[in-house]
Amino acid sequence: MPTAKICGLSTAETVQASVDGGAAFIGFNFFPASPRYVTPDAAARLAAPVRRDGPRRPPKIVAVTVDPDDALLDQLMAGLEPDLIQLHGHETPARARQVQARTGAGIIKVLSVSGAEDIAAADAFDGLVDHLMFDARPPAGSALPGGMGARFDWTLLAGRRYARPYLLAGGLDPWNVAEALKVSGAPVADVSSGVERGPGLKDAPLITAFLDAVRSV
Repeated sequence: MPTAKICGLSTAETVQASVDGGAAFIGFNFFPASPRYVTPDAAARLAAPVRRDGPRRPPKIVAVTVDPDDALLDQLMAGLEPDLIQLHGHETPARARQVQARTGAGIIKVLSVSGAEDIAAADAFDGLVDHLMFDARPPAGSALPGGMGARFDWTLLAGRRYARPYLLAGGLDPWNVAEALKVSGAPVADVSSGVERGPGLKDAPLITAFLDAVRSV
């Protein structure tokens, strides 16, 4: 059965909705240009109840970064202690290995997709990182690497297999995620803007609806 990651959380209410709905991953965004940005201290406060009072198998905590420097990585590990670092920039396989070695956390490497050639770029990271994520390439000139509500052709992933479960992102919402998972065959759906009532404003009922739709597949 597919699972889901709820990304860009910033309130206790929406964190709880994600946990109650059975999300496998919850993400906090540390890219300052994003409307979903939170400080490492704020994320640590939001994550603490999940680890302390959450289900027997709580969701994995993901730190979403864009070309992070070592100072940010050290700050995240000192406070939040994420299970996974999401690399959403131009990180190379060598940098992914460095981040993994420095933090001891797992790695999610995001690949921006507009065509089949972008899917092929995953080969350099397959087996090296814990998870690949395929996200829609943002429009030219965008200040954000993702979270734009854009989508790509899900059939590009149909029939593809990777060493570890991968995540599908880009334009997913409660109304299309079931179709997206069926068409692509993706084992994990990632959502951010698709469960918001405005930029950066997560909506608990939308989160619940999204997770219900994922479970229906």
